[in-house]
Amino acid sequence: MNQKLTTPERAPSLLGMLDAVFQIALVGLLIFACSRIILPFVGIMLWSVILAVMLYPLHQRLVTRVGNRWSATLIGLVSVVLMLVPLVTVVTSLGSSILAFVSGLQDHTLTLPPPPAWLSDLPLVGHKLTDMWTLVAMNMPAALAKYGKMLGGVASSLASFAGGLAAGQLSFVLSFAVAAILIAYGNSATIFASRLLERITGSKAQGPRLVAMTAATIRGVAVGVVGVAVIQSLLIGAGFFAIGLSSAGVLTLVVLLFAIVQVPAVLVTLPVMAYVLATQPTTPAIVFLIWTILAGLSDNILKPLMLGRGLEVPMPVILIGVIGGMLADGLLGLFIGPVLLAVGYVLLNEWLQYDPVVGKLQADKPRP
Repeated sequence: MNQKLTTPERAPSLLGMLDAVFQIALVGLLIFACSRIILPFVGIMLWSVILAVMLYPLHQRLVTRVGNRWSATLIGLVSVVLMLVPLVTVVTSLGSSILAFVSGLQDHTLTLPPPPAWLSDLPLVGHKLTDMWTLVAMNMPAALAKYGKMLGGVASSLASFAGGLAAGQLSFVLSFAVAAILIAYGNSATIFASRLLERITGSKAQGPRLVAMTAATIRGVAVGVVGVAVIQSLLIGAGFFAIGLSSAGVLTLVVLLFAIVQVPAVLVTLPVMAYVLATQPTTPAIVFLIWTILAGLSDNILKPLMLGRGLEVPMPVILIGVIGGMLADGLLGLFIGPVLLAVGYVLLNEWLQYDPVVGKLQADKPRP
């Protein structure tokens, strides 16, 4: 009797398992097929979403005056124009400096000044770096014979990076155009993101709250950290280009990196100001000195205006995002990395503090 009851019960159970496996396989196949198409555009799409979230408050102000489509179009066009000129200038200068360095290594025409005195005082690597620098500056053929493999690897890496600058520049500008389209469909995108998070978390209250928190984190990091760094580096870089420095593009990129990770830009500008005062006529040098000092202090004014309140993202997270993003995606990753890692950090903290039994965040326990 038990056998007769058990056998019919197994068939529906087996069919149900087969149906579930078939459905999961179809979903997996669909995800795989879609990911192959979307994967080449992931970097552009991520940066476009970040830009759209960052610029959406401006769109809300303009939409009542000029309409939804005209507001998104205006934001896209103005953003492209404002970013295209300085970006092309910096990237062209940076690429030219890198290619000149690589070609100098290859044809033995590279000339370097003597190593600075402080380099030998660095612990562990100071003497080795000084000896290597001195050999390259004094005898390039001997340096290539001794460090040929290492210098060749550096040269090939730099050449590859310079080649990727043009693609990164195009992707960066294209992202603004895509962001304008996303801005025009901002309400629909917000509803979609809320429904997706509701389905993932299983809570209707969690979806809108997580969307709002993610948007606040993106704006806080993209505007308050990356945005301030971009404005400050462009102001300082304008002085580098105006005074005619040959390595203005490289120096501007270094200032941008330092500004994003909250390292004072004076570490770069102070040696440059000393060099300009020593090599340029007095009047242009003094004007450059005043401009560079004011541009270096501009973050003290910009941060209170642009930095998101209540943003609690540790600086090591930003630093890892900058370095990792640049290694992974080049120029575009420099901006995507810190924002994406900050969002991941905030959402991870939110998940760790959420109690699914109670259905709300756990109160922080007092420290002993």
